[in-house]
Formats: sequence, C-alpha cells, structure tokens
Amino acid sequence: MISEHISYKEGVRSNTATRRGIDNTPNAEQLDNMELVAEEVFEPLRAYVGGPIKINSFFRCPELNKAIGGSSKSQHCKGQAMDIDDTFGRMTNAEMYHWIKDYLDFDQMIWEFGDDDNPDWVHISYVSPEENRNRCLKAYKDKGKTKYMVI
Repeated sequence: MISEHISYKEGVRSNTATRRGIDNTPNAEQLDNMELVAEEVFEPLRAYVGGPIKINSFFRCPELNKAIGGSSKSQHCKGQAMDIDDTFGRMTNAEMYHWIKDYLDFDQMIWEFGDDDNPDWVHISYVSPEENRNRCLKAYKDKGKTKYMVI
C-alpha cells in the first residue's frame, strides 16, 4: 500500500504501459515521493470528500511519460504528482480543487481543461514543506498546443 486508500497497483497502473509492455516500476526514492503526496494531499482530501476518488494517473516512468506525450519535466516521473477525478459523484473536481487550494500545502495544482465551472481533472503535486510553491495553473488548448496560465 502507498497509503491507507491507495494500493501500489493503483499508483503504477497504466493502460498504455500494459499495452506497450512498459515496466512502470518506481525506484525507492520515487516510491517515497508517492507516499508523501498520498499522505499530505490525497488522504486529507479523501477524508473531506468522504469516499473514493479516482486516480487517473500517478507514477509514470520516463518511457511511459514520453509514450503518452507528457512533459519531459513532469513531476509524475518523480512520483510527486497525481491526476485525480471524482467520477463517483461525491464532489466535483472544482470543489476538490478549491478545497485543496484553501486547506492544503502543495507544490503545483492544475485545473486541467474542462470549462470555467469544472475541470476535466485536477493535477496536484507535492514536494516538501520547504519547496512547495502553492502554484495554481489552468491548462487550456491554443492552436492544438497545451498552454498554462496562472490563476
């Protein structure tokens, strides 16, 4: 288990990795980072939501990250970031985003696409109390390219 409510299998699961035969196994440092973001962000959020939260993506080895077109600097590759989506109807992604922003320490949080009322999912990362930037961004498409603006 990575944390009380995140299994190791859930943390490394990827349909793309399975389909392409990519070994998406984190090393000890990456696993430590995964445990930290789970304990500092995911578990407090889950307690607030009152039930399960879908993790779309957590750890991505560099080969997997490249295969899905992720940023070469992605914190997913360090085990420091996860993409979450409340598909269970307990709370909207916007509500989770605003609760994290108001009550938790984090490095970077991204309102991923969607519209002004609700993102399609929320990207959240955590580094350490000393290094977290509490930076909030919004991802959007411009001429087919993903861009970010500070919000």
